[in-house]
Amino acid sequence: MRANTRRNLPRFSPSWALALRFAARELRGGSRGFRVMLACLALGVAAIAAIGSFSAAVNEGLKQDARILLGGDVDLRLMHRAATEAQRKYLAAGGTVSVVAEMRAMARASRAGGQKANRRVLVELKGVDEHYPLVGAVTLAPAMALKAALAPADHASERGADRVFGAVAEKGLLARLGLAVGDRVRVGAAEFVIRAVLEREPDRASGPFRLGPRMIIGADALAATGLVMPGSLHHYHYRVKLAQGTDPDSWTAALAKAFPDAGWRLRTTENAAPGLRRFVERLKLLLTLIGLSALLVGGIGVGNAVKSYLDGKTPTIAILKCLGAPSELIFRTYLIQIMAMAVAGVTLGLLIGAALPALIVQAFAAYLPAEPRFDLYPLPLALAGAYGVLTALSFALWPLARAREVSAAHLFRDLVSPVRRWPRPAHIAATLCAATALALLAYLSATEPRFALWFIAGAIATLLMFRFASGALGWAARRLSAKTATRRRLPLLHLALLNLHRPGSPAGIIILSFGTALTVFIALAQIEGNLALQIREKIPDRAPSYYFIDIQPSQAAAFDALIKSIPGAGEIRRMPSLRARIARINGARLSEAAIAPEARWAVRGDRGLTYAATPPPDTRLVAGKWWPADYKGPPVISFDARIARGFGVGVGDTLTFNVLGREITATIANLREIEWSNLSMNFITIFAPGTLEDAPQTHIATVKAEMDAEEALADAVASRFANVTAIRVKEALDAAAGVLANIGAAARGVAALALLAGTLVLGGAVAAGHHRRVYDSVVLKVLGARRRELLKAFVIEYALIGLLTSILAGALGSAAAYLVLTRIMDTSWTILPATVVLTALVCT
Repeated sequence: MRANTRRNLPRFSPSWALALRFAARELRGGSRGFRVMLACLALGVAAIAAIGSFSAAVNEGLKQDARILLGGDVDLRLMHRAATEAQRKYLAAGGTVSVVAEMRAMARASRAGGQKANRRVLVELKGVDEHYPLVGAVTLAPAMALKAALAPADHASERGADRVFGAVAEKGLLARLGLAVGDRVRVGAAEFVIRAVLEREPDRASGPFRLGPRMIIGADALAATGLVMPGSLHHYHYRVKLAQGTDPDSWTAALAKAFPDAGWRLRTTENAAPGLRRFVERLKLLLTLIGLSALLVGGIGVGNAVKSYLDGKTPTIAILKCLGAPSELIFRTYLIQIMAMAVAGVTLGLLIGAALPALIVQAFAAYLPAEPRFDLYPLPLALAGAYGVLTALSFALWPLARAREVSAAHLFRDLVSPVRRWPRPAHIAATLCAATALALLAYLSATEPRFALWFIAGAIATLLMFRFASGALGWAARRLSAKTATRRRLPLLHLALLNLHRPGSPAGIIILSFGTALTVFIALAQIEGNLALQIREKIPDRAPSYYFIDIQPSQAAAFDALIKSIPGAGEIRRMPSLRARIARINGARLSEAAIAPEARWAVRGDRGLTYAATPPPDTRLVAGKWWPADYKGPPVISFDARIARGFGVGVGDTLTFNVLGREITATIANLREIEWSNLSMNFITIFAPGTLEDAPQTHIATVKAEMDAEEALADAVASRFANVTAIRVKEALDAAAGVLANIGAAARGVAALALLAGTLVLGGAVAAGHHRRVYDSVVLKVLGARRRELLKAFVIEYALIGLLTSILAGALGSAAAYLVLTRIMDTSWTILPATVVLTALVCT
């Protein structure tokens, strides 16, 4: 009889075609059961797609406006000095040349105008010639030609005819000095009349950090200020607009061959705004990794949704298996359904992500000199789509494989007696391959792979820790429920503990999903809180009040005497300062040297260096010895130990510096650990006496002062030394805090998506067990339980889950913040308990 029954059963083929037919029939019922999965995938993919599209739009804007941002086809920058006559002739032969000089200076309202005649403001001063700008246009209000705005004029005064130069400035300068268009301002020894407000400067391709408002003057006016002195901190830009038909690469190669030791920094349209591009890329990396966290949390929702959907299909799967359907057919049928839903969620996320960059740009509009070119960028969208599909595969294969392996009889009993069975090795390998591909994608697409490795390791550790915690909670609840069963005074606690380890309990999913999202949020809160603490409290306590730059050697003694005579002025430190760039490492050019990513900033452009006979205060040598105070010998240096590690050099190795066009090779005598976070006067390189004394140089000084004495200190120095520029540390920290606040807001916005995904997963987990809860509640009410008591039991249950999740998320988030701050950002870390508790409470 049994044999006849089997012969009468339909025969199923495990082909993909049949699986596709079955899946299509199942999908006719719509997306019910997959809504949480769709929302989770859409959120994560939208975040990654939006961030990638925003970065692509900004980079495309920089690329299309490269000539405008650069100011021409080629830009040559020289520190401290102008180009030689031979160099200028060579440049002029290639096309039209514009010379721009930039420096920082102090501006104050002239007695002839302004409400704050005694106040000085740090400005970014720019002297331009008659050819500026070669490309693009300066926008002024009221509208007028820049040449007319900068033209000098003779004005009658008590002393006779005075030459007053024209100038344009950003509205920030006018607001801080209480000026209006037509008022006068004094810079150095020259007086200027503000003829217009500078609204847009075509070639300003700096990054987000600025110390002062821009002021543009003519080249002859810059000379009249008397601020350009030997060794003063200024630099020249020689912009060249090449003759039509000239190939920039060939021309720059010929230029480098003609002047191999010129010592200038050469830029073309390929790297017109390197600082801003690095800022955008790092911001993209940070936000993308946070977006990946949202996608990982969503992945947990995918796994939970797949499990819940398959649990609802238990009768269907059991019947198919009883009728002879192969396990492979069932696996393929539901894999097609789930991946179809995943593709739908990913597509929805891509559509949202492609439309979001226009909103993101509002937060960073003030930092973008070029207008982003919004469009559909295939690469970031494809990358986001790949993330979504791989996440869905990584988290969906396991519950699918489980459903494939469990027998029909076990499927019917699975609700009350879950079967613990591992999937087949092939399916385990497929799951691992999908997860590995996801990690590789994150690593290979990151601009800083080291940061991506930290993220991957942290994500794996976090998921494992929360998975272990959910198991530990179930084990503890089982033990405790056995003890509370005999205690009549604790029935609600006993009921809550039973719910934590009963079959189908959502506790594990809630802990895993919500805990992961909470960890990300707490880590960000700790990182931002520590950086804000550094900027607002720790650094100001240790940092000097002012930096004074461009002190001429002949003014050094008088400057020290003036500072000491001002009441409230405290410690003063002063050292000679020069600018140079590293040209070779152990004789090899930089293009041939292996430099670690964290040390590359030291070879980008010119860096400050000094010389000293004795070690500066608080010097910590970690290798080698300091030279004798009366050292006389070949050039030797003291070098930053961290940068040395990045260069792969140590004591006895050599570095070659280009100092004002002259190359000097020095041997490393010792290495120092430098504490940059206190903003004290630190130099990467300190030469021994006997090498740099005759080079053009200025002095730089730091001064600590009481708060009440800061204004008097700055006024006294500006009145006595018009060429000395004062940089107030508090204002620089405020500017840094503003940038940090915008980045923090963007990071929190992306992290909020992770939290929202966690909430969706939590809601899905609760909804999945809703019918079971209703059934339990009805039975308990029949047995005499009241609604209030049931509510209390549920509150106790979720309070225990929330407490454990918050504690573990607080610990893991703090550990992640510690690693990021100390290992990646190379700064100090302080636990912020209030931040952790407040973040956990708000999120919970």
